[in-house]
Amino acid sequence: MIKRIIVLTTCTLLSLVSYAQQDVLLSQYMFNNLLVNPGYAGSKRYASASLLYRNQWVKFDGAPKTFLATVHGPTRTRKVGLGLEIAADKIGVTSRYDVYANYAYHVNLNQKLKLGLGLRGGISYFNSKLSDLIVWDKPDALFDPSSVSNILPNFGAGAYMYSEKFYMGLSVPELLSYDPSRPLSFDVQNNIVPKQVRHYFYTIGGAIELDPDFVLRPAMLIKYSQNTPVEFDFNLNFLIKKIVWIGGAYRTGDAAVGMIELQATKQLRIGYAYDFTTSLLKNYSNGSHELMIGYDFGYDILKVKTPRYF
Repeated sequence: MIKRIIVLTTCTLLSLVSYAQQDVLLSQYMFNNLLVNPGYAGSKRYASASLLYRNQWVKFDGAPKTFLATVHGPTRTRKVGLGLEIAADKIGVTSRYDVYANYAYHVNLNQKLKLGLGLRGGISYFNSKLSDLIVWDKPDALFDPSSVSNILPNFGAGAYMYSEKFYMGLSVPELLSYDPSRPLSFDVQNNIVPKQVRHYFYTIGGAIELDPDFVLRPAMLIKYSQNTPVEFDFNLNFLIKKIVWIGGAYRTGDAAVGMIELQATKQLRIGYAYDFTTSLLKNYSNGSHELMIGYDFGYDILKVKTPRYF
């Protein structure tokens, strides 16, 4: 019983980190930058959809489990991109559900380089099932309700500069903060449901064609939030025979990652990543699993070389 209390308490304390993870603590984010930056919406000549499931910190009681579905693509003018994100995330006794729409306007900077300026907006529904908690003192007025919930609207923005073999982005997916201890924030009715806090993301990556059958793709993601350490995610993938991506990543203070993605057909991609936990949680979990399926569709997909780099 004591162990379960400790685990649930730890999960509650980690909840803010978890909800930052829902947007960016994904090992395969570089295969779908919409998860990080709304300016990415419609950056390709065709539409793209993806499903992602992440089981984090396996065998750690109450650890995060995340499901994400995204779809985005250009309009007929190709200057405007639209996207949709649906997410479900659970950690401990708290669940979160998100629905966000994305809009991006793309301009040509020169013959090769483009810039996408994006906005996203939607709602997040938080629910904490307090009846599942084990407490020392009964009755405890703090846990009198069987559950508490909040609906929190939010919006974000991002800029995404890109070409066929390079990209760089800066984004703030959630501009509104619901933590009253931080500036420019809104308060909510209770202090049990985790609050949303503002995070800043910088991404950069490129593709280096060493020969027709071997492409090197380095990438980096920098994450920052007030009163927390800056986190770096270094990634390196190799494309072999235009069919298989094989690579790895290192996320400071968290994990080393191995990943593989198969270009099964011109339209279908299947990816898997395994996180080797490097933090103190490695003593209590067996790492993290992440599975992703992507599908590209639309008339122009038949005219585009496969696979795409970003």
